[in-house]
Amino acid sequence: MFSPDKNGKTPCISASSYSNTAPLIWSFLYGSQRGKYELILDNAPARSAELLAENRVDAALVPIIEYQRIDGVLLVPNVCVGAKERVRSVCLVTKGEDLQAVKTVSLDVSSRTSVTLTKIIFREFFSFEPIWKNAKPNLDEMLSRSDCALLIGDPALTIDKTNYRKFDLASIWKEFTDFGFVFAMWMAGKEKANIARNIDFAVARDEGLAHLDEIIANYETEISLTREDFKDYLSENISYSLDENMRRGLQLFYELAERHRLIDRLKPIDFLQ
Repeated sequence: MFSPDKNGKTPCISASSYSNTAPLIWSFLYGSQRGKYELILDNAPARSAELLAENRVDAALVPIIEYQRIDGVLLVPNVCVGAKERVRSVCLVTKGEDLQAVKTVSLDVSSRTSVTLTKIIFREFFSFEPIWKNAKPNLDEMLSRSDCALLIGDPALTIDKTNYRKFDLASIWKEFTDFGFVFAMWMAGKEKANIARNIDFAVARDEGLAHLDEIIANYETEISLTREDFKDYLSENISYSLDENMRRGLQLFYELAERHRLIDRLKPIDFLQ
């Protein structure tokens, strides 16, 4: 049974169903917070942003760029989906070319943060801009139309490196900035702050990280990684806590997004208190 709030409404939260979000939502699905909230899952992170912007959920795990684009939202502190060094599941792929030789890029637009980061990498770090093409996340089709493809999520984990070159976006960001990168965070509208404040996202994260073996078992038929490699990905590559280095990286990301006119205006980072 869902637990209604004081107004009799069941709190509703939304998240994408990628494996790297699983430790943040395991508690709501299977653990101590099961039944307390209605949870909407989708395979596209952008969908959670839409639900939050439309005020249809009380909190959502949202691509981090959407904080700058959705009015009146707050970031839930300390909990994130990010990477301190290498993320593995957000990458640019070519058939062998260096990125500096790329002329066209097919973009998987299901994660708006990754699209924004890709454009910053080319404009700010490589000092040129290829032609962008929006595409569905099918690597063969993407590379039949372009020199390079942006691929995110679980499909990016198992790219055949004998046929393709894979460039990790978090690694590129780290190389040029020395900061970790934040891809997504829980967010809530200011008018829903009291509801979101009563959801302990940090406890949910910690419980999920304590049950990685169960999470990995849920994905065994979907992702062709060894259990050890999959566990390394969730425990070593992905960072679920926002430290100071990653927070500074987030601020720089927003500043570069404004510099390159990828957001309309820069608003300050404001956390749920």
